[in-house]
Amino acid sequence: MAKNKGKGGKNFKKYKSNFDNQKRQLEFKTEGQEYAIVSKILGNCRCECQCNDGRTRICHIRGSMAKRIWICLGDTILVSLRDFQDDKGDIIHKYTHDEALKLKNYNEINHDPSVFRTEDNLAKTDNDDDDGDDCIDFEDI
Repeated sequence: MAKNKGKGGKNFKKYKSNFDNQKRQLEFKTEGQEYAIVSKILGNCRCECQCNDGRTRICHIRGSMAKRIWICLGDTILVSLRDFQDDKGDIIHKYTHDEALKLKNYNEINHDPSVFRTEDNLAKTDNDDDDGDDCIDFEDI
C-alpha cells in the first residue's frame, strides 16, 4: 500500500489556490443583526457571545459554516438575532483580524475593552502587574 505523502487529497489542491490572496468585501450589519465577540465555546455548534449592545447571547453556528470556517475564542462575528428568542442568535459571518480593525475605524463596533476583547487589549491587560510574586524558589538540600 502506498504511503501518504503530502497535505491532503485532490480537494486540498482544488481549494488551495482559491483562498490564498482573496480579498472579501466588508459586510456591515443590517436590521436584525449585531456584531459580537466569542466569549466561550459551548460545543454542539454553539458559542456564548458578547454582543455589541451589551447582552450575552447563546449563538448557533449555521450549517454552511460548520466544519468549514473555524470559530475560536475572541473572534469577531456577525450575529443574526431571533425575533422569538431574545437571548439566542445565529452566527452568519466571521470577520478576520484585518476586517475587525476596519470595522473599528468605521466606528461600527465598540471600543470598550470590556465588551470587545481584541489582541491589543489582551496584551495590555496581561502585562499590568509583574511583581514577581508568582515565582517559586527551590533550595538545594
